[in-house]
Amino acid sequence: MRFTVIIPARLASTRLPNKPLADLGGKPMIVRVAERARESGASRIVVATDHADIAAACAAHGIEACMTRADHPSGTDRIAEVAQVLGLAADEVVVNLQGDEPLIDPALLAACAACIRNGVPMATVAHPITDVAEVFNPNVVKVVLDKAGRALYFSRATIPWSRDAFALSKESLPAGYAPLRHVGLYAYSNAFLQAYPALEASPLETIEALEQLRVLWHGYPIAVHITGSAPPAGVDTPDDLERVRRHYAA
Repeated sequence: MRFTVIIPARLASTRLPNKPLADLGGKPMIVRVAERARESGASRIVVATDHADIAAACAAHGIEACMTRADHPSGTDRIAEVAQVLGLAADEVVVNLQGDEPLIDPALLAACAACIRNGVPMATVAHPITDVAEVFNPNVVKVVLDKAGRALYFSRATIPWSRDAFALSKESLPAGYAPLRHVGLYAYSNAFLQAYPALEASPLETIEALEQLRVLWHGYPIAVHITGSAPPAGVDTPDDLERVRRHYAA
């Protein structure tokens, strides 16, 4: 199927300044991310940025970039602007790949894009949680699904809550208990992507600090592709950066 990958990239970062331009084995991180996206079978890869230095780094390595406004409240709004500038058709599938995921599995992008069908305008990814500490970690976002594999709810809380088992112990996961961790990779139909910025923010997303809850609150379905294991972690901190640099050095 045809899909376009748009990679939002801002130069500002509180924890890791100039993160998109950080060197990974001789190339900026944003270029490494775009190169991974190329392996997904996407018809087009575009970096969405508000900074000329990122656009210049992309141009130097043959990566298409599109300048955007600097005042977007989220990466989703930023890629919506780019999809509009590119003149993408309403039924084009757009994958939102974060610019700090240089080790992302390209197959995940294609799998997420393939979930946009049969009236489902948005899709994302999740994987089973096997570490009990992650089950109770509010920084780990969980998702529960309906029988069709669509999201019922996303939360920082432990969902579903195994009432009887957790009443006895929270030291291990009960047999048959299979919570899912949400992975921040998204796909949209372009028609929905263009409508998204006009959606009113929801009380749920404010409480949980999870933007995707706006979509559910307004009644739109989100398909969830389940992958067997956790994708490699992205780059949020200096330690993450060194971990990925070791990968490229090897």
